[in-house]
Amino acid sequence: KREVPAGTRSHVHPVEYKTMSRREADEAEAESYQPPKLPRSLKEKDSSKRLVVVLENAALETVKVGKGFELLNSSDHANALKKSGRDAINMRPDITHQCLLMLLDSPLNKAGLLQVYIHTAKNVLIEVNPQTRIPRVFSRFCGLMVQLLHELSIAAKGSSVKLLKVIKNPVTDHLPTGCLKIGTSYKSERLVRLGEYLPTVALDRPVCVVVGAIAHGECHAPYTDHSIAISAYAMSAAGVCARLTNACEDMWGIH
Repeated sequence: KREVPAGTRSHVHPVEYKTMSRREADEAEAESYQPPKLPRSLKEKDSSKRLVVVLENAALETVKVGKGFELLNSSDHANALKKSGRDAINMRPDITHQCLLMLLDSPLNKAGLLQVYIHTAKNVLIEVNPQTRIPRVFSRFCGLMVQLLHELSIAAKGSSVKLLKVIKNPVTDHLPTGCLKIGTSYKSERLVRLGEYLPTVALDRPVCVVVGAIAHGECHAPYTDHSIAISAYAMSAAGVCARLTNACEDMWGIH
């Protein structure tokens, strides 16, 4: 062991590590959060450049457990699904959770150029306010979705602004007038590079892209104009959302 000579000071100081609680982390994030700029007039919503994402066939459904309700999922309710003869393979609300985190955290959303809708497998249509901050923890997300599906809306704390709300079908009634509606499927014969394709259809106008919030299989949305594949390989729904937002950010110069 090397000794430090008397009368000299050591320049090595112990490092103190401080861990943040979940509440402290949420408060710190809230302080740094800047709400996105939103289009105000109907003309801006219909004509200004914007990406509209529809998460189609989302597995958001409640189930009664004891005296309360939970969000039905294949992990916690596998036995109940098996007894009812239902296929648990796509009972994956975590996919919707991952997509929402990816989309709402994107610079595209913070720039006010993103709108998200969720269309569930049970034909419930949900509008997501771009200012919504989705819980990071899945269990908290489940509780939020149960509350939404039962109360039909979630308001911001201390405000009347609806962050999440159930709205009337069909989703096409809420899309920008005349916007192109594009489906996504890796089985589509139209394989494109988003960086080359998007400027041809959405350089200065809104565009709607439908992403299947499912684990396996194809998502059929009859209201789409055509379908594209953005990779020759199967991708997760969250991965598709990431590619879409990144491509739009590059196209519209958002950093």
